[in-house]
Amino acid sequence: MSVTDLTTPLTSPSGAASGPGTPPSASVARRRIPRVGVMLATAWLVLLAIAALAAAVGLTVDPLANDYSVISQAPSLAHPFGTDNLGRDVFSRSLHGAAASAVVALVTVVVGGGIGILLGVWAGLRRGFADAVVGFLTDVTIALPSLIIVATIVTLTGPSLPTISLTIAGFAIPVFARLSRSATLAIATENYVIVARTLGASGWRILTREVLPSVLPIMMPFIMTTLATAIVAEGALSFLGFGLRPPEPSWGGLIAEGRTQLPVAPWVTLMPALLLCATILSINVLGEHSREAKR
Repeated sequence: MSVTDLTTPLTSPSGAASGPGTPPSASVARRRIPRVGVMLATAWLVLLAIAALAAAVGLTVDPLANDYSVISQAPSLAHPFGTDNLGRDVFSRSLHGAAASAVVALVTVVVGGGIGILLGVWAGLRRGFADAVVGFLTDVTIALPSLIIVATIVTLTGPSLPTISLTIAGFAIPVFARLSRSATLAIATENYVIVARTLGASGWRILTREVLPSVLPIMMPFIMTTLATAIVAEGALSFLGFGLRPPEPSWGGLIAEGRTQLPVAPWVTLMPALLLCATILSINVLGEHSREAKR
């Protein structure tokens, strides 16, 4: 996981990059393009969430049901994404794979982000020995090969959504802690924080009421990045055989299963891969939008 480059071109007060010779119509067009992108990204994620929820409650075809009368059938009205070599509906399996990826991403943000941000804010406010210990632990953890360790843990404990989600979340904690600590060091010098200290506010009140509400908006772009990273990590683990065991569907597992069927049924790999790419792109668009909005 890495933080995106925060360098951006100079913009006019309206938010669009423009110069003395930029026509008004061009400036308006440049402002509309990001809005359209944000709307499309939001619409895609909402639609995917609704479809995945519908699949989770059983409103789609059973993703594990074999139908040998429609083996390797091309996309059609009955099977929008086609079927695989066992006659299973790729559309239904892809939606169930989306649910698995969503669980991993949300657990990573809620658990890893929650613990990491609280730890980083606490270290940034306390400083001294506490800050040194947190800094040492984050440096050591970030230096570890996280994907290899996650794969090892999953192999030893058995592949399951809780194991995969919590292990990936554990490696997100130090990154969140480091970034939130850096934000806290800047916020701690603001007048309202100094006034709260002078008036005798407790450390917990300063953390929760003064500093944390200011840190969370700063962390939003990285939270979006972490959502995308967690989805990619889960997909990579499943693709390499360390994720959910077949026939349980996951995007990475579906892509891996379809490799042997590419000559006769390319849609088995193509459709979940397109869903994965569109989801990651949409999350990144919203993350970029939140970063620009914060600026």
